[in-house]
Amino acid sequence: MPATNHDPLTWGEVARVVAIGAKVQRRQARGKSTRALEKQAEQIIAKAEARENARKK
Repeated sequence: MPATNHDPLTWGEVARVVAIGAKVQRRQARGKSTRALEKQAEQIIAKAEARENARKK
């Protein structure tokens, strides 16, 4: 079940994306690459959107 009516993410997915975002910020502060973490967050969001689109049909 989505966290809100306007967002396809569940509360668990929201928490995972926020945690990844915090890791990204720490790595950027150290000057390290964040591409893998950003890709991981994008995959979580894409799966949630696909799931909600499938439910609507």
